[in-house]
Amino acid sequence: MAFDSLSEKLQNVFKNLRSKGRLTEDDVKAALKEVKMALLEADVNFKVVKGFVKDVQERAIGQDVMNGLNPGQMVIKIVNEELVKLMGSETTEIKLQPGQATTVIMMAGLQGAGKTTTTAKIAGKFKLKGKKPLLVACDVYRPAAIKQLQINGEKQGVEVFSMGENHKPANIAKAALEHAAKNGNNIVILDTAGRLHIDEDMMAELQEIKETVDVHQTILVVDAMTGQDAVNVANSFNEKIGIDGVIVTKLDGDTRGGAALSIKAVTGRPILYVGMGEKLSDLEQFYPDRMASRILGMGDVLSLIEKAGESIDEEQAKEMTRKMKKAQFDFEDYLMSMQQMKKMGGLSSVMGMMPGLGMMGNAKIKDEDMDAGEKQMARIESIIYSMTKEERRNPDILNPSRKHRIARGAGVDISEVNRLVKQFEQMKKMMKQLPGMMGGRGGKKGKFRFPF
Repeated sequence: MAFDSLSEKLQNVFKNLRSKGRLTEDDVKAALKEVKMALLEADVNFKVVKGFVKDVQERAIGQDVMNGLNPGQMVIKIVNEELVKLMGSETTEIKLQPGQATTVIMMAGLQGAGKTTTTAKIAGKFKLKGKKPLLVACDVYRPAAIKQLQINGEKQGVEVFSMGENHKPANIAKAALEHAAKNGNNIVILDTAGRLHIDEDMMAELQEIKETVDVHQTILVVDAMTGQDAVNVANSFNEKIGIDGVIVTKLDGDTRGGAALSIKAVTGRPILYVGMGEKLSDLEQFYPDRMASRILGMGDVLSLIEKAGESIDEEQAKEMTRKMKKAQFDFEDYLMSMQQMKKMGGLSSVMGMMPGLGMMGNAKIKDEDMDAGEKQMARIESIIYSMTKEERRNPDILNPSRKHRIARGAGVDISEVNRLVKQFEQMKKMMKQLPGMMGGRGGKKGKFRFPF
């Protein structure tokens, strides 16, 4: 996951600061030297790092901080505030034309950055907000680019406009606008051609599109995996054609994440979204304050709540709560809860947003432990899928012969099936005790109370 290494290093620095009752100037300077190295190793732009450390140091070596009751905590607070400032302070939306006027958005980027997939995801986001977007296939060079956009558009339930590969992109854009006017599309998103590297032909083509139709927003898609190259690409596009915002993809990969920390400072253009995976829900709006919290190991509960809201069916959740309170849930419900966890990005995604869980104290949960947890969930899922519907809905009928059949079907040892059934029974027993523990009807008021 992006920023894992940076987050771990920064937390070690802060652990040392917190352990000191009082701080000297030398303590602060030594800590900031380590912060500087951590940021450079995360591939943050050198000039950006230099300015960042200077700003933190000027604020940290002040009377209010040095003589405060908890100077270490104050320094951490300053680092957090300066990180937010570095990434843009405020969340920026894609600006739409007022009223019912059609907004034209041109997507640009190099090949391999995930531009076409991201373009379709953006259209899906607008559709969820009640807009009627139109995707336009302006990449007439890359083999199967049009087909890829059509497949992705179909996944999002969004119309795709195409004129094939024998027309100029500027003419396709013009025809698409006429189509949008006739069909009530209020957002037109142009998927333009990428290149292996920046060249004059590509820039001229983008400029021609802008001269032919009114482009209201030019959005650049960059690959976080390319590190400082992503920042250089953003700077070049901004200088040559002008961009209004950036989407950083592949932040879920094994990347140092420096691009996300450098782009705003270098280009002056905001990051609009970040790509954290393949699904529509994995394209997240960029919140500088939340990203700073993730980097500093403080979690991101707001994003977790939003992700849960998008992924979890409200009626299903209510029914699950009712069943749990009455201890009536079964393996079908167990399976549904695991599927909802998957929709939210899986165990690692959820844990990474939990304060203190992505980083237990200052000891990061090991990747191999997280992987083991994901694998265990997959094994449990395969065991439940090997049951018949009747067995999932009525676990009491699981006799030894049925368990042996389930174990063979799931490809696991019988002991794993027995363990799962035993844990399930223990959980149901615990749920039966809850009304009394909660002071509910029919039970004596207990000391333990749930907040619901």
